[in-house]
Amino acid sequence: MAFAKGHGTENDFVLLPDPDGLLELDVRMVAELCHRHRGIGADGVLRVVRSTHFDGAPADAEWFMDYRNADGSIVEMCGNGVRVFARFLREEGLVDGRHVPIGTRAGTKLATFEDDGTITVDMGPPQLLGISHTTVGETPVMGTAISMGNPHLACDLAGTGLSVAGLSLLEEPEYDADFFPEGVNQEFYTDSEPLPGYDAHVHMRVHERGVGETRSCGTGICAVAVAALRRSERDSGAVVVDVPGGRLHVDVSPERVLLRGPAVVVARGTWNDPR
Repeated sequence: MAFAKGHGTENDFVLLPDPDGLLELDVRMVAELCHRHRGIGADGVLRVVRSTHFDGAPADAEWFMDYRNADGSIVEMCGNGVRVFARFLREEGLVDGRHVPIGTRAGTKLATFEDDGTITVDMGPPQLLGISHTTVGETPVMGTAISMGNPHLACDLAGTGLSVAGLSLLEEPEYDADFFPEGVNQEFYTDSEPLPGYDAHVHMRVHERGVGETRSCGTGICAVAVAALRRSERDSGAVVVDVPGGRLHVDVSPERVLLRGPAVVVARGTWNDPR
């Protein structure tokens, strides 16, 4: 089976070209592909399929991003993944032009190729869900619950005695399962030095549902940007977010969140199913 490997700020994915919708992904296959030692290794799988061959795909995009977490679970949206998906489409000659609509389970997202080589994605409007809590180690932490097409809990560590660098995220922090019945991506952030032209600059780490800690999370970065601005009762602004895998730029407004960052396809090859 043909594959490609790509990443956006080291949030990495296996891409499976399947334009005619002939491939039947199952949990075992995804888990094998994503396994760091016996597979290709990735945080998730992006199946590249034409929207006409995927039931429920938006009608206003030729291509649909069928995204699965490393454990095989189905996910609504992935901000880093959609940039890598767009990069793959461009390099394969499947799209042209600066603007590329991409279908996802969270609706159509417009990817724009910038002159500096980055890609901006219109992630749609943020949805504030309220306040909830989680526990890191033995420390309770409050956070802002936000949907970016998928659920997030963005937690400011100020006043908790915890630092982003010192967190242990090997195990999933214990969140409120009644508030998040389908699980939640959990982001932990602190302020960094101010940058000219930006309203906030934060450092973040994330534990993604169905994966574990990842080097970056695009939708999580958007959620943190929204939460960081809300501390000063702002619903709009420009935010820089640093993650272990790099730096991303976020422009927030009530109508939409724009996420800009790099996306790279690093390899292509053939995978042999161990079955």
